[in-house]
Amino acid sequence: MSGTDDKTAARLTHLDAAGRAHMVDVADKAVTHRVAVASGHVSMKPETLALIRSGAAAKGDVVATARIAGIMAAKKTHELIPLCHPVPLTKVAIDIEPDETLPGLVVTATAKALGQTGVEMEALTAVSVSCLTIYDMAKAVDRGMVIGAVCLIEKTGGKTGDWHRSDTGT
Repeated sequence: MSGTDDKTAARLTHLDAAGRAHMVDVADKAVTHRVAVASGHVSMKPETLALIRSGAAAKGDVVATARIAGIMAAKKTHELIPLCHPVPLTKVAIDIEPDETLPGLVVTATAKALGQTGVEMEALTAVSVSCLTIYDMAKAVDRGMVIGAVCLIEKTGGKTGDWHRSDTGT
């Protein structure tokens, strides 16, 4: 499936017939193995990236802290996004890799669950909070950092099946 989903319903599922916001009833949906992968990046000065990679940032290990923040955020997604269901996550993994061409750090989050609704929002929340944590921990040396390209890369499971981004997401 492509990045533009032709099977997308012509209506927003979080609105009822009268246009009021509501939480979607997933009671009749099958429990399936759900996986979502999202990514984003933080671009920064080359010197900031070097500082983070050296482990000498004043606030501590930026990458380790951002990884933990992302995992914690995924677990709290339903508390942050008003109409999200609490999802019984079975795994959240955060990968943070340096990219000299940005320069900066690329964050990838994978969320997994056995459930009646997807984990796209958990993966996206994990990436977003990981990126925000990187910014917070390095802002003393580089307030010009830019968080960007936060997007869903792929999702599997559920009634709509598999979806994979067909573009680069940037």
